[in-house]
Amino acid sequence: MRGPGRALLTYRAARPVLLVVAHGSRDPRHAATVRALTRRLRALRPGLRVEAGFLDFNTPSVESVLDRLAREDVRDVVAQPLLLTRAFHAKSDIPAVLRAAAERGPRLRIRQAAVLGPSPLLGAALERRLYEAGLTAADRSSTGVVLASAGSSDPEAIAVIAEIAREWRHTGWCAVRPAFASASLPRTADAVRALRAEGVRRVAVAPYVIAPGRLPDRIAAGAREAGADVLAEVLGAAPEVASLLLHRYDSAAAPARELVGHG
Repeated sequence: MRGPGRALLTYRAARPVLLVVAHGSRDPRHAATVRALTRRLRALRPGLRVEAGFLDFNTPSVESVLDRLAREDVRDVVAQPLLLTRAFHAKSDIPAVLRAAAERGPRLRIRQAAVLGPSPLLGAALERRLYEAGLTAADRSSTGVVLASAGSSDPEAIAVIAEIAREWRHTGWCAVRPAFASASLPRTADAVRALRAEGVRRVAVAPYVIAPGRLPDRIAAGAREAGADVLAEVLGAAPEVASLLLHRYDSAAAPARELVGHG
């Protein structure tokens, strides 16, 4: 029942904390890239609490961040894997870490968001990096691209990379080949040479990785060894990557519930 003395009451569930879950690396560029990405997320979504945690090598660990949030009586977290394919870390490592944290802090609700790839936004980020490396839209029809990923022993992850390469071939590039820095073949240098053997005039290597490190360095070394004409930078904190992270977060987060009473 409404009455003139009743105050307007609005209840909104707090937005879940966004926890970016990164692999971690001994290479300091990796953590620096993750932190740059979290800064961009905070700028894009003011008021959203964004944390970052690492599975290995770097601090803070995912476990320590979740334990701290539990001590602060945070009730809702969306854990966003900073991964491009759904392989071992997304299927095994991260779920195990999240389950253990939930057991330690039973009042903490933790949801794991989907991995980033595949997504048209990642394709846009790859093209951004290629254009920043010197290509133009007019070069597409005469340029073959090596889509170079870190590699995986997971067949599902490898199939996703191969499918992205096939789809990208239909966007105007004269040829697109997948390559892998580890676990799978072909290597970057072999893919560059294969495009040359097909008569492709200009060859560009687009690293399909988020942050610098040992495997991205291996991709770059293969590109130089085989004489690629263009080597793009890693995806890093590209605007498209940040937008995709927020999209995955929004999909995983429960909608805020709202109860409004008027008086």
